[in-house]
Amino acid sequence: MTGWTVLLLAGARPGRDPFAEANGTDLKALIAVGGVPMVRRVAETLLASPSISSVTVLSQEPARLAAALPKGVAQAVSGATIAATLDAILADPATRFPLLVTTADHALLTPAMIADFTAKAAGADLAIGLVEQRSLLARLPDTRRTWLKFKRGAYSGANLFAFGTPDAAKAVALWRSVEQDRKKGWRMIAALGPALLMGSVLRLRTLQQTLDSVGKRLGLTIRAVELADPIAAVDVDKPADLELAERLLKERA
Repeated sequence: MTGWTVLLLAGARPGRDPFAEANGTDLKALIAVGGVPMVRRVAETLLASPSISSVTVLSQEPARLAAALPKGVAQAVSGATIAATLDAILADPATRFPLLVTTADHALLTPAMIADFTAKAAGADLAIGLVEQRSLLARLPDTRRTWLKFKRGAYSGANLFAFGTPDAAKAVALWRSVEQDRKKGWRMIAALGPALLMGSVLRLRTLQQTLDSVGKRLGLTIRAVELADPIAAVDVDKPADLELAERLLKERA
């Protein structure tokens, strides 16, 4: 298998970003964590990972990020939404698979997390990185996350996605249909039918059973990848996250 192609999402939401402004910038990707802009920290981690062959940073204003990026990273202009951007890339014959997608606010990402995820995701049309609630709360008892609850466990996203084949575009099309509600996972499940929604609401299905049902509908192999390191669920999206990330980086040091 060739190395993984990486898309590093560093775009900004429309309008002002009070979190970024409170940290001396108008772009969230440029917020410093441990003295280093988030987007640079994540890009350097990706470049240091043996399984990665190339890294492209996607944003609305590539020129604004250029000075913050390490050598060896390409840039491209993102589309109107994340789903629209991925849709175009997956449909491009020049795109090289497998494709790994992560975000600029994944400031605590490590090469070990990347190795864990890519090894477990290999061979799937689509794989989604997740952290199980018990493991994260054992490590960070006071953390507050959004949890998707299923039979035998609750999970938080780890901002790691693998697209193994162009067929994964079928899942992106579903995402586009409910993109405004992407923080409400149940709406994505509801789009696939009432039986699947009720099974999830009543926790009659495990996470993988739910993804298997989704995959069957779409003609895809979709895999839940539980990360060994629960810190993979920590992104920097608000002041409390930034404080936590700074503390965890000091602990690593």
